[in-house]
Amino acid sequence: MRDPTGTIPTLKRLRAMGISLAIDDFGTGYSSLAYLKRLPITRLKIDQSFVRNAVMDPDDVAIIEAIAALAAKLKLDLIAEGVETDSQKALLLQYGCDKAQGYLFSRPVAAVEFDKLLKSMLNSSQQA
Repeated sequence: MRDPTGTIPTLKRLRAMGISLAIDDFGTGYSSLAYLKRLPITRLKIDQSFVRNAVMDPDDVAIIEAIAALAAKLKLDLIAEGVETDSQKALLLQYGCDKAQGYLFSRPVAAVEFDKLLKSMLNSSQQA
C-alpha cells in the first residue's frame, strides 16, 4: 500500500485470473476509503479491534454497521476478524456479516494439523 501506483496493476492482473482479494484490517492503518474505488477487491475484513468490544461499545457497533453497509452497497463480501463469543457473532449477523474468523470457531492450527483436519472433513463429507 506504500506504492499503490505500482501495486494496482499487479492486483488487477491477479483479479483477472480469478483470485479474490481482500482489504485486511479494514478501518485501520493503510486502509482508506479511496482504495475501495481503486483496488480490484472482492471483500473487506472488519478489524478485530472493532469486534472485540462491540457488544459493549456503541461506537464500535456504529463502525461495524457503517462498514457492513458500505460492503453491501459495493457488493463486497464481508468478514469479521477476532470473533470470540456468541454475542459478537449474533451482533455481526444482525448487520449482515455472515463470515467470520476467530477463537469461537477454532484456535490457530499448525499446517500439519490443518492437513489432517481437512482430510478428516473431506472423508466425512464423502461418507454422508
